[in-house]
Amino acid sequence: MAEPFRGKGTEKMKGSNRKKGLWIAGTLGAIVLLSIAAIMVGRYAVSPRELLQAFFPGLFPGEEVPAAVQNVIFNIRIPRILLALLAGAGLSAAGGAFQALFSNPLATPDTLGVATGASFGAALGILLGLPGLLVQLCALGTGLLAVVLVYTLGQGKTGSSMIMMILSGMVISALFSALVSLVKYTADPQDVLPAITFWLMGSLTGTTRETLFMGAPLILLGMGILYVLRWKLNAMSLPEEEAASLGIPVKRIRWLTILGSAMITASVVSMCGLIGWVGLLIPHVSRMLFGNNNQSVIPASMGFGSIFMLVIDTVARSATAAEIPVSILTAVIGAPFFIGLLRKTGGIRT
Repeated sequence: MAEPFRGKGTEKMKGSNRKKGLWIAGTLGAIVLLSIAAIMVGRYAVSPRELLQAFFPGLFPGEEVPAAVQNVIFNIRIPRILLALLAGAGLSAAGGAFQALFSNPLATPDTLGVATGASFGAALGILLGLPGLLVQLCALGTGLLAVVLVYTLGQGKTGSSMIMMILSGMVISALFSALVSLVKYTADPQDVLPAITFWLMGSLTGTTRETLFMGAPLILLGMGILYVLRWKLNAMSLPEEEAASLGIPVKRIRWLTILGSAMITASVVSMCGLIGWVGLLIPHVSRMLFGNNNQSVIPASMGFGSIFMLVIDTVARSATAAEIPVSILTAVIGAPFFIGLLRKTGGIRT
């Protein structure tokens, strides 16, 4: 005997899965096409023929790609493109996870002060004249130190709570922000201060294979943690006692989410400087398209964040003779776009 209700549900599920499959294929296709375009676009243009010859030697017999073109493709643009993809995906996933964890649509990857902590480490490293890799290590270390301090301060008599965590994050963020100002105050205004200021504006200029290999594992690990926990984040909107009564390990999920987001944010800031709006804007776009189910929002945020950051960085290095700091473009483009989305949709889909 036929079961019409089950049939309708099955058809609806198939339609939903088909739609998700199309979105995934479209996002991956856009990432590949935009990455190829980003390799060719810039102040030193690379033709499609040179690009094919560089990737497939011998494709055009008798032709050789100049060493300068190979250097631009493999040592400059590809590492930078990979970092843009990782940074966009990581910051967007961290922002989406924090918005779900704190039940706050305005939460960002720096809610717990990780970005300002990493900024202090980088500013201090630049002030001391350390080489690039050591500056990155200083930023990474102080960013993770900020999380430890937030955890320590957030422990009350009855354990940690979301309110205590957020308040501790605000305090630690303000503390490290003041320390950054102190470093800038003591820096040489001729050479060191401009370097610190430009770094704080956010840029992917100094990306190399070495910096990418050092920072990328933490970003990938953090993204992996958030991806695995994505469906459990739906339960974090429940009161803690209710979630615990359902057998959900609330504290474990909370700290794993914070750890994954902190690793992503500290690593991105250590390599790129401060980049705002990505972790706030992209999760909202994902929720407006797919609703509040974090099973879809977290992966969608990763894909859309990669595309957004890649486009922003390509424009930043190609639009003018002098490179535009990335954080300026993310704010100039992101803020009006975010306002337009809110006015058009009336808020987040439920």
